[in-house]
Amino acid sequence: MRVVSAVLLAVLGGKANPTADDVKAILSSVGVEADSADVERLLKELEGKDINELIAAGREKLQSVPSGGGAVAAAPAAGGAAAGGAAPAKEEKKEEPSEEDEDMGFSLFD
Repeated sequence: MRVVSAVLLAVLGGKANPTADDVKAILSSVGVEADSADVERLLKELEGKDINELIAAGREKLQSVPSGGGAVAAAPAAGGAAAGGAAPAKEEKKEEPSEEDEDMGFSLFD
C-alpha cells in the first residue's frame, strides 16, 4: 500500500512515469524503507499504462460490488408505502428491566 501511495504521490507531483528512485525518495522522506522488489514489481505492472485510466477502470469495477444492505432495506419500505400502507405498525412492548439490569450498588465510572 505504501508503494502504491508513493507512486500516486509522484504522479500527482507531475511525474507521469515515476522511477524506482522517485518512489524510494518519497518513502524515505517519511522514514519508510522501501522494498526494492515491491517497487520494481509495481512499476513493471504500471509500465505503459496511464494511472488515471487505471483508477477509472477500478471505479467501474467497484460500482458492481455490493456495499451493504442500505439500498436493499429501503426497497421494501418504499414498496410498502406504495401499497397504501396496508400493514399497521406493530406496537413494541417495553421490556421491564430485570434484576440483573438494575443498579447493583456500584458504578463502573465512579
